[in-house]
Amino acid sequence: MSKEIALLVEDNYNELEFWYPYFRFQEAGFQVNIIGSGRKQSYLGKSGAMPVAEDFSADKVKAEQFTAVIVPGGYAPDLMRLSEPMITLVREAYEQGKVVASICHGAWMLISAGIIKGKKATCCPHIKDDVKNAGAEYINEEVIVDGKVVTSRIPDDLPAFCKAILSLLG
Repeated sequence: MSKEIALLVEDNYNELEFWYPYFRFQEAGFQVNIIGSGRKQSYLGKSGAMPVAEDFSADKVKAEQFTAVIVPGGYAPDLMRLSEPMITLVREAYEQGKVVASICHGAWMLISAGIIKGKKATCCPHIKDDVKNAGAEYINEEVIVDGKVVTSRIPDDLPAFCKAILSLLG
């Protein structure tokens, strides 16, 4: 099994929801690849600070390279949804049985990739109607695992979110 994880990024990412998994999965022995839309070479967090340089743009990678794809929240997923290569990466990872995980507004990417219908899922309360309207069963808990799809709500849920992903990765 690959020991590489794709961590998606775009402008206005939630700093905690990006950096916590970044370091947690490195600590667990995974190579964490920062995948951007290719629109820029570096992206700023919601605070307007903490620039993150992409390792690769989504059009330069394939889902089979990774064991998991993680979508942090903030408002970055709203921009990610405009990138067909980013949507394709999420969809193909799901179709290949990889772990696909989102926290907070990251569920927007699962919706755009068409992989949330019929799943149990959670997200930040602001987009719960979007998740329901996409055909998922919304459950207000810190983490929901449905098959290899992991969803979580807010930064306070990050420990449970990362633990659930790690348990699926063995």
